[in-house]
Amino acid sequence: MSRVVCTAVLPVDLAALIGEPVRQVSYGDLASALPEAEALVCLLTHRIDAALLDRAPRLRVVANYAVGYDNVDVAAATARGVAVANTPDVLTEATADLAFALLLAAARRLGEGERLVRAGRWTGWEPGQLLGVDVWGRTLGIIGLGRIGEAVARRGRGFGMSVLYSGRRPAPAAAELGAEHVSLDDLLARADAISIHCPLTAETRHLIDAAALARMKPTAILVNTARGPIVDEAALADALAAGRIAGAGIDVFEREPEIHPGLLASERAVLAPHLGSATTTARSRMAELCARAVRSVLADQRPDRLVNPEVWPVRRPAGQGSS
Repeated sequence: MSRVVCTAVLPVDLAALIGEPVRQVSYGDLASALPEAEALVCLLTHRIDAALLDRAPRLRVVANYAVGYDNVDVAAATARGVAVANTPDVLTEATADLAFALLLAAARRLGEGERLVRAGRWTGWEPGQLLGVDVWGRTLGIIGLGRIGEAVARRGRGFGMSVLYSGRRPAPAAAELGAEHVSLDDLLARADAISIHCPLTAETRHLIDAAALARMKPTAILVNTARGPIVDEAALADALAAGRIAGAGIDVFEREPEIHPGLLASERAVLAPHLGSATTTARSRMAELCARAVRSVLADQRPDRLVNPEVWPVRRPAGQGSS
């Protein structure tokens, strides 16, 4: 039995990166593989909770193949002496590229245009056909000016956009980016394009609800490449159907892979299947970070990307089950 378990096929040879065999199992079969596992590499779609951790008395590290780690009960892992690692930085630029692509596609109604052409319904150029909204020179609002938010802000500045951002405290990079720190209400009211980059927490779940959408300009575009539940999908579908906002570019959903039927029906919604980090380079580097974290912990060395640093003094040693 391998002491390293992975819940998915990754676009690299994970065993070669770690330097020892890896047992690949489906998430549904994970519980049966955990009693002997010392390391787990999992996806953001796989919930690692207290009940599952209790099935893993030898587990020493959970390497989450994602930046976000809301799928892992970090407190439960820490209580059991299990290190939790993630994969920040390496997918920043890829995700920012996609966020800006979704913004441009929604603003210029590219999805509608492509469907028109592919259906054979395009009859030629017309002055009033599929008129969108401008991106160049407008105001970009960023909810959460972390690594990815900063990268999106840089792209916005390249388009001559002024940048607003909301967050609990001023961001260190704000001055360099020329970004103005404002309240969420102010951002919603002033921004022509709003891009979400905050983590999913109890406070941010449905942060963008019907009331928030009502504060936005009718010409505004909403983009979400963070986590699906930050946006109330039903409220967004209603806002799009009523023309209360101009469009949306959405890469993440509340109950993936399910999507609210109102969003599927909306011509003004550009929908992507969770492609934020979907470049060969980004996904390979994510796997490398997971492998590095596993190697470090199995060698009793502190990993670079440790979500719960407080666990390290009381981490679970090799070969020791829970008491």
